Amino acid sequence: MNVAIIGGGPAGLRAAEVAAAGGASVTLFDAKPSVGRKFLVAGCGGLNLTRAESSDRFATRYSGSEMPQDVWPSLLADFDPNALRAWAAGLGIETFASSSGRVYPVGLRAARLLLRWVTRLRSRGVRIQTRHRWTGLTIRENPRKLQLDFATDQGAAVTFDADAVVLALGGGSWPRTGSDGGWTGILERMAIAVTPLEPANSGWELPWADSVLSQAEGRPIKNIVARAGEQEAAGELLITRYGLEGSALYALGPALRTLKRERGTAELRIDFKPSFTAEELLAKLGPVKNPAKLLDEARTRWRLSDAAFAILVSRGPFPTAAALAAETKNCRLFLTEPRPLAEAISSAGGVRWSELTRGLMLRRLPGVFLAGEMIDWESPTGGYLLQGCMATGTRAGNRALEWLRSAQ
Repeated sequence: MNVAIIGGGPAGLRAAEVAAAGGASVTLFDAKPSVGRKFLVAGCGGLNLTRAESSDRFATRYSGSEMPQDVWPSLLADFDPNALRAWAAGLGIETFASSSGRVYPVGLRAARLLLRWVTRLRSRGVRIQTRHRWTGLTIRENPRKLQLDFATDQGAAVTFDADAVVLALGGGSWPRTGSDGGWTGILERMAIAVTPLEPANSGWELPWADSVLSQAEGRPIKNIVARAGEQEAAGELLITRYGLEGSALYALGPALRTLKRERGTAELRIDFKPSFTAEELLAKLGPVKNPAKLLDEARTRWRLSDAAFAILVSRGPFPTAAALAAETKNCRLFLTEPRPLAEAISSAGGVRWSELTRGLMLRRLPGVFLAGEMIDWESPTGGYLLQGCMATGTRAGNRALEWLRSAQ
């Protein structure tokens, strides 16, 4: 039973681990000089492995075009957050849940976890072939084999025969780590339908007034609620020279992209003080004797952040305290474009769900399975992305084993 895994990110590594544990002979290919590069980049600020929340709620964090409604409850049943924490413990890595529910390894070090993971894979016989870029696939008959074509760093053409293949080449974000989306053309030439890749969990552009940037560039706006269309997200935003970044913005990515497609611009509505109604803000403000000092008084009494204050100043002057309270509760910003895909944390789009069986096998290419961000799904940051990659890697690895056994 010969399984080839193409892609050395979390989804590919997990699929290799599962297949090897099931007795398959596994070879993993990656275009870069080492595996797990995106995994290491994601862990630069502390590796957020998963999220401590109920399975029902966890499954709602995933979206995608034409995605089967029950697919994520099923995938997470294969490998849920508790299973991921137990897996890390099996590598000798203790985990903890922060007050926000985000789960991290103790010490927050991605490199140590990756080293132990790769060591385990090698100990189970997984062969890792780096500097091999996948260029194509041919199905041969009599006997049936999947011929994989690669180009090495030195320009040599290499072929490899496998009985089953798991493709886990990532989306299109952070191309320097290897997930450059180059696989889309290969699959489209094989008549596999692919939703175009676009930035997810990304910043957005909007033209700030110079006065806002001079006072607020690089400053966060914490504890806000942002809305796009019918969706809302709590979190924070960050003022940048080109526009906005931040967790609340990332969570609203699908809604913002829909607004952009439908209207040419994406309206973001910000509640700078979600803990108070407009009436309560007016009560906290009280009478303001000098209308020219209205914003200054509100800044102090409402405890507005520097960034929120700078934005509100740019929207004024306000004729009344009620008008200022209304703007504070519903500040409308019009975003023009998401930042480029190469800058995004993750990508949306990918192989359409209609092309896949429940086992994540391509219907048009029996024996070829997909895992990770190659599939048309997305999720916000906060542990959901890595959990999704690990869950799909688990499914693909297990179903590849089942395919091999049924063919014997």
